[in-house]
Amino acid sequence: MRKRAGSPRSIAFWRDVRVLRVVSQVLFLIGIAAAIWWLMNNLTTNLDRSGLNIGFQFLRDTAGFPISEGIAYEPTDVNGYAYLVGVVNTIRVAVIGIVLATIIGTVVGIARLSGNWLVRKLATLYVETVRNIPLLVQLFFWYFAVMLTALPLVKSAIRLPGSIYLSRRGLYMPWPTPTESFGTWGWFILGGFVLAIGAYLFRKAQLKRADRPGFPLLWGAGALLIVVIAGWFLTPGSPLALDIPVLKKFNFEGGMWLSTSFSALVIGLATYTGAFIAEIVRAGIQAVGKGQNEAAKALGLKRGLVLRLVVLPQALRVIIPPLTSQYLNLTKNSSLAILIGYYDLLNVGTTIFNQTGRAVEMILLIMGSYLSMSLLTSLLMNWYNRRIKLVER
Repeated sequence: MRKRAGSPRSIAFWRDVRVLRVVSQVLFLIGIAAAIWWLMNNLTTNLDRSGLNIGFQFLRDTAGFPISEGIAYEPTDVNGYAYLVGVVNTIRVAVIGIVLATIIGTVVGIARLSGNWLVRKLATLYVETVRNIPLLVQLFFWYFAVMLTALPLVKSAIRLPGSIYLSRRGLYMPWPTPTESFGTWGWFILGGFVLAIGAYLFRKAQLKRADRPGFPLLWGAGALLIVVIAGWFLTPGSPLALDIPVLKKFNFEGGMWLSTSFSALVIGLATYTGAFIAEIVRAGIQAVGKGQNEAAKALGLKRGLVLRLVVLPQALRVIIPPLTSQYLNLTKNSSLAILIGYYDLLNVGTTIFNQTGRAVEMILLIMGSYLSMSLLTSLLMNWYNRRIKLVER
C-alpha cells in the first residue's frame, strides 16, 4: 500500500534533526568534561612533581595578622575565620554600594531627561565625566586627595548634625546597641514579619481577583512597621540605646566607625557605577512609547505621577537586565580595595597566600567567593525580572 503525499515518512536517525540536537549537546558536554579533566590532571601531575599537594588544612592554622575593621576578629584566630572577615567586608561594600549607586543612577537618569536646561546639563556633565575616568584613578582621588588630605585631623574633626564626626581617620557616627529588653522587642519583630507576610499575600490575592495593578509589598511593610512601633512602646524600657562617639585623648570612642578606606571605596564605586546606571535608566524611560505619557496626561495625572505610576513600571522591563550587569561589575570592582588598604576578601586572601604559600587553594577560594556572590545577585535579579515581565493574554 502506497503512502499518500504529505504523510510522515521514517527518517534515518543520523539525519533526524531532533536526534542531532541531543547528540550535539551531549558531545559538547563531554568535550567540556574532558577539558576540565585534562586541566585538573595536568595540575595534580605538576604539583606531584614539585612535591606539593592540594589541601585546605592551612585554614585551621593561626592567622597571626591584624584586620583593622569588620566583624570581631583577633590575630590569634584561624585563617579560615580571617578569610570570612574579608568576605563579610566585601559583601558589606557591595550591598551599600549597590543601594547608593541605584539611588544616584535613578536620580541622575531622570535628571538627564529634565525639562530644566541647567539640571539636564549638570547630569550630562556628571555622566560623561565619571564614565570616562578609570575607576582606579577615582578611588585614588577619593582616598588620597579627599580622605587623607582635604579632611582635618582627629582633634579638629568636622562635626556634622547628629553627633557625626568626619576626619582623616574616617567617619564616626552614633549607633544603636541592644539593651536587656531587646529580647522582648525581638518577639514583636518576629510577629511583625509573620503579619507582614500574611498582609502581603492577602493584598496580592485581592489585586489578582480584581485584576488591578498595585503594590502588595507596601501592605506588608506597613504591617511590619506598625507592629514594630507598637512593640517599642509596649516593651518595658528602651530596647536600644544610642552609643554616641566621644573624643578621648587620641581618637573617638563609642559609636560606629567607618574607615577612610571603606568610605573612599564605597563613594568611588557608587559614583562610578551610578553614572552607568543613569544611562540605563534614561534609555529605559525613553524606550516607553510616547503614547503612554500622552494617555496618562490626558487622564489628568501630574508629571510626577505619570513617571512613578506609568513610565517607570514599564521602563523596568528594559532597565533590569543591564542593571544586573552593573551590580555584578560593582561587586567585582570592589577587588580594587586592596590598592587603598581596605581588607576585602582579595586583600585578606592575598595575605593568607603570602604567609602559607597556598596559591592554588587561595585562588580557588577567591574565585569561588566572587562566583557565589555573582550567581546569588543574578538569581535575585532574574527572579525580579520574571516578576515584572509583560504577560501576554
